[in-house]
Amino acid sequence: MAVAGRLRWRLLLLAVPWRWRCSPRRGAAGCPPAGQVRAAFLRFFEERYGHRRLPSAPVRPRGDPRLLFVNAGMNQFKPIFLGTVHPRSELAQHRRVVNSQKCMRAGGKHNDLEDVGRDTYHHTFFEMLGNWSFGDYFKEEACSMAWELLTQVYEIPKDRLYVTYFAGDSSLGLSADEECRDVWLCLGVPASHVLPFPLKDNFWEMGDTGPCGPCTEIHYDHVGGGRNAAALVNQGSPDVVEIWNLVFMQYSREIEGNLLPLPQHHVDTGMGLERLVTVLQNKRSNYDTDLFTPILDAIHKGCGGPRYQGLVGDADVGHVNMAYRVVADHVRALCVCITDGIYPGFSGAELVLRRILRRAVRFCSEVLHAPPGLLASLVPTVVEVLGDAYPELTKNADQIMDVINENEAAFQSSLERGRRIIERTVQQMEPSTNFPAEVAWSLYGNLGFPLDLIDLILEEKGISLDSAAFNELALEDAKRKAGGPRAGQMEDTNTRLDVHSLAQLRSNNVPATDDSPKYAYTLGQHGQYEFSPCQATVLMLYRDQSLQKEVGAGQRCGVILDRTNFYAEQGGQASDQGYMIHLGQQAQRLACMMNHTATHLLNFALRRVLGDNTEQRGSHVTAEWLRFDFDTKGPVTVEQLQQVEQVVQDVIKRNEVVHMAEVPLMLARRVQGLRAVDEGYPDPVRIVSLGVPVESVLTCNSEAAMQTSVELCCGTHLLQTGAMEDLAIISERQLVKGISRVIAVTGRQAKQAREAGQCLAMEVDSVSLRMKERSTSIPQMQNLSKEVGQLTKMVASTPMPQWQRKELQTILRALQRTANTAVKKLEMQQAEEKAQSMLAKHCNQPVIVDTIPADSLSILMKVVNQLCDKSPGTSVLLLSPQASGEVLCACQVSKNCLPVFSAADWAVAVCTQMEGKAGGSPVVAKGSGNAKGMQGALTTALEFAQSKLLK
Repeated sequence: MAVAGRLRWRLLLLAVPWRWRCSPRRGAAGCPPAGQVRAAFLRFFEERYGHRRLPSAPVRPRGDPRLLFVNAGMNQFKPIFLGTVHPRSELAQHRRVVNSQKCMRAGGKHNDLEDVGRDTYHHTFFEMLGNWSFGDYFKEEACSMAWELLTQVYEIPKDRLYVTYFAGDSSLGLSADEECRDVWLCLGVPASHVLPFPLKDNFWEMGDTGPCGPCTEIHYDHVGGGRNAAALVNQGSPDVVEIWNLVFMQYSREIEGNLLPLPQHHVDTGMGLERLVTVLQNKRSNYDTDLFTPILDAIHKGCGGPRYQGLVGDADVGHVNMAYRVVADHVRALCVCITDGIYPGFSGAELVLRRILRRAVRFCSEVLHAPPGLLASLVPTVVEVLGDAYPELTKNADQIMDVINENEAAFQSSLERGRRIIERTVQQMEPSTNFPAEVAWSLYGNLGFPLDLIDLILEEKGISLDSAAFNELALEDAKRKAGGPRAGQMEDTNTRLDVHSLAQLRSNNVPATDDSPKYAYTLGQHGQYEFSPCQATVLMLYRDQSLQKEVGAGQRCGVILDRTNFYAEQGGQASDQGYMIHLGQQAQRLACMMNHTATHLLNFALRRVLGDNTEQRGSHVTAEWLRFDFDTKGPVTVEQLQQVEQVVQDVIKRNEVVHMAEVPLMLARRVQGLRAVDEGYPDPVRIVSLGVPVESVLTCNSEAAMQTSVELCCGTHLLQTGAMEDLAIISERQLVKGISRVIAVTGRQAKQAREAGQCLAMEVDSVSLRMKERSTSIPQMQNLSKEVGQLTKMVASTPMPQWQRKELQTILRALQRTANTAVKKLEMQQAEEKAQSMLAKHCNQPVIVDTIPADSLSILMKVVNQLCDKSPGTSVLLLSPQASGEVLCACQVSKNCLPVFSAADWAVAVCTQMEGKAGGSPVVAKGSGNAKGMQGALTTALEFAQSKLLK
């Protein structure tokens, strides 16, 4: 744009003044609260420059499996930048957008977790203020808007602001972004405040490939006073910080590394609310703003220790201030993530959140010495701070507290178990040895026991961890995970069109592929599904990120058709698989259709049985099974599972017609009781209604939709429910308190699950009958106990109706208790008889060393215990030769002989004579050895005891 054009633009800005409503003065008592800062940003772009205000997307990424969390405001707009947005979707209509996006940077490429608390500006959760242009305005307008907002609306002194621009890169053939530099100069920014920087500072890229471009950053000098702070920009100085980044997407990086101009230019800006509020409230730390001070005050009130003072490093004695910052930051992250459907778990984002929660709990208990429950008690304060901007937090406050409390209790339990395991392992270790790496790895991997806490406990005991062996186990685990299902499965670049090829297709007027034939299937005369063949024309081939007319034999390529009946993955339903010339696709597609319709029916049945407050939290449909997550107040009972299955089976038996039609999105949203998850839909949108025509559910004030399943859905479905045949819920578990997940199967697989359940039920009945006979044989009862254990494993792992699994597990637990009690009772009877015999043989002796027949080490130990109970002053060691050639050893030392006489030393001396091993405590010990050395062991046992008793 010419200079005259720029001047006209600036005159327009001055002609229409815009002010925010609190008119703050920096440094005065009336500093603007964070809520007004956020609101002013949104209103400025919405009211002044016609941007559409959008709500924040959830922090759980939608449709991007490579991301753990949404970590930038632009994440939800990636389809626009990549050119893959559905042309009929609401997203595709956007030209100017503004919002405040909830973001998380913990785990993955952007990971600030371990830095949080050490300084005053790192966070896991933060808010990103952003404005976007999608093919609308570009550099001049973006910079002008930013400058007006900062200097005229927020009234930040201009002499404290510095701007940077891209200095160019000769290796990429990119010249300096002089256009951007000139825009800033024309806006009146002094040349000494307009600074060039290289690629690493001022060139933004979405990833290794894809849209990218130069950026311009706005930096703020906290010190001011008329000085020139240009030398401190981008130098890591806490005095001069970046507050806003404006990215100009004008290139696309290809696989080969070269850059190509984008067919459309976009603007993507991001300004951290926390840093902006720090500037406007005249603070030097984000934690000193009203985004954090209410939470810090609540922490102080809850723990009763010293107040937060903002200290860092060596000045922060005892890390108390660091703990304040960690807890304040982490509880914000927990509230936002739990509200958006991410719960502490064992993989991916859930594992990261688990670490965040446990890190916060440790700082609460170990540094702040706060009582249990402090973390959850902070939730109302977080809601008070953020609830106006994100009302979903207010709605879910109780659930957030429940999840935090439940996971804190589980962590404390794990810590206690871990400490007991460490104590027990240390007792059994030989002197001068390292703590076993496999035990430490088990504590870390299975219990989530923190590694630094393991080191601390061992250090207190003067023991070291075998670090080399531990690192080797960690490396093996990393290799195992890397070798999982995703390893080696590189995404086929021939199946995903790049942004340039999409633009080329549009410029050549190549129409988008018509995929409406995916809905063209009918019921045949005998009830079988018939998929209509789709005759299509090949429009173009796609290989190596370019459109081609032909490819060589044996080369892989994508095929662009004018129409297709293949279903592309969308709405939770898996993609079709098959061949363009082969009709064998029907089995895969029909199975997905069956399970997708079953998912809708399951959603309806759950609401019918558990109540209308039961909300869907997510689903996934494949040809093999369906998964459904939903809100619930507690574990689903056996009776409720049976009722849900019965509701589904009733609809299947009625063979209801599945009605489907496309209607305008606004009209569809008026349907009463519409069951739909929060996601973007094209306009018009497809409605799927079971048993009730779409026209009926659209009728004004109609309650027909309340009596059946009606959902917005792009998936393919059965035409009548009877083809489903059956549905069996084969798994139900709580992901966290308040969220349950069910997995179900249909058709033949449901029938197989029911048959498997009946077979196992018959086996459980058989064991129950034999248990009632009350055998007096220890081996028989032990075998029954083993059989119950094996059945328990089979019931847990076999696909079968979940309600039946729960019933059988209850029965098996009772049977296991009965068997164990019977075995213990028989062993005690046998041990008492043998002890009486042994006492008669060795009357009033201070030491008893002998052999005795015993079926197990457990019985042998009980005989030794009985002897010592009946003769408290006697020390006993018994050997029991087995048919296998092994000799069992058990001993107990009279407490009168301690500490000179140790049972553990006695057992080791005896078992070593038999080339065996032993271990235990000073009072009781056990071991085993070889029968060849038994006679010598008896002599050693007696001599060892006599040598100790004579001292």
